Amino acid sequence: METVSLPEAYNPQRNHEGHVMIEIYSQNHKDTYFAIALQQQEIVASTFSGNPKNALETILYNLPFNMPFQVFPEPSAQAKAVLQAIEDIYDGKDTKTALPLATKHLRSYTQKVLKATQAIPVGYVTTYGEIAKAVGGGARAVGNAMACNRFAPIVPCHRVVKSDFGLGGYSAGGLKVKLLFLRREKRGFKEYKEINFDGGSLRVFPVECVVNKYVEGLRKS
Repeated sequence: METVSLPEAYNPQRNHEGHVMIEIYSQNHKDTYFAIALQQQEIVASTFSGNPKNALETILYNLPFNMPFQVFPEPSAQAKAVLQAIEDIYDGKDTKTALPLATKHLRSYTQKVLKATQAIPVGYVTTYGEIAKAVGGGARAVGNAMACNRFAPIVPCHRVVKSDFGLGGYSAGGLKVKLLFLRREKRGFKEYKEINFDGGSLRVFPVECVVNKYVEGLRKS
């Protein structure tokens, strides 16, 4: 994968005490506002919303406690690259950009869940139970860890569904947004497959399993 890297002349912002500040940027794309928090080479948080105020509030809520930050009116070169990659994910496009996430301050189990979720390729979904098999714990523990995902949509929790291929939950925007995500990511795949991530394996299923179930439910209602 291509990795988003900083321009050679990049100098991270520092406060008066010399601490590296978290830089916050936002951008409008198709009437959706994307916001990111960056610290040096890593993404501290990312989000999207139809309301710019909500996007900024979510980013601020997800910042590590007592860390200096600054909101910038215009994206830097690095921020533009990250925002473009996130917009591509939102649009259902395949992206070859590897986005480095700041996860060291998160619980070990949460890191495992997010890493497994990030491995799910476009066009596929998996279930809370399958992730639990891959990283340990139960489906409920996976769901709780995913509810704290501060990297939407980079960590694509919209690709994790119930064991019966029902939509489940989606704290980043609700089930309507989750369904729209999955519809944009349809690739016409027919079979499930096993994928590998960091020495583990995860079973994934075509997006159509979820979309078709939803359409069938509408017909019966």
